[in-house]
Amino acid sequence: MHLNVREITHQDIPGLLAYWLESDDEFIVGMGVDLSKIPSREALQQMFSEQIGAHYKEKKAYALIWEIDGIASGHTNINQIEFGKQAHMHLHLWHGAHRKKGMGTALVQQSLPFYFENYQLEVLYCEPFALNPAPNKTLSKLGFEFIKNYETIPGSINFMQEVNQWKLTREQFLKG
Repeated sequence: MHLNVREITHQDIPGLLAYWLESDDEFIVGMGVDLSKIPSREALQQMFSEQIGAHYKEKKAYALIWEIDGIASGHTNINQIEFGKQAHMHLHLWHGAHRKKGMGTALVQQSLPFYFENYQLEVLYCEPFALNPAPNKTLSKLGFEFIKNYETIPGSINFMQEVNQWKLTREQFLKG
């Protein structure tokens, strides 16, 4: 199985739209997403398109595509970006057949250099839904430090939920 990480292109937009708009509702809610807050197809398409052409310092979000055997099979992105300081990471394997096999851990590991180098980050945070075990397990395996568990609305498409806050500093990343 060959795993690869690369920056998003316009050809990836249909796959991203399908993930957000056609995935099983139970799966999406299980990640902490409020279905009523998912933007329209047009709004999502515009958001993805805008980030592709923008310079790193101008992007509100930055996405990477995860490929498994040459096929786009997931993505990771950062938002709440403060260039040269910090950002918040999100993790998404698109197909159930790829989950729980260690691929997510390897793909996140390959994604970290993009974030720390392209955004000159000092700290990378991730706040997965506390009741979603997969990302929490992945972050622990990769050396992210558990900071706290708390209730919040972690993003524009989420409901109020309990999250686990994890962080990885530049120093921890470089030691990695």
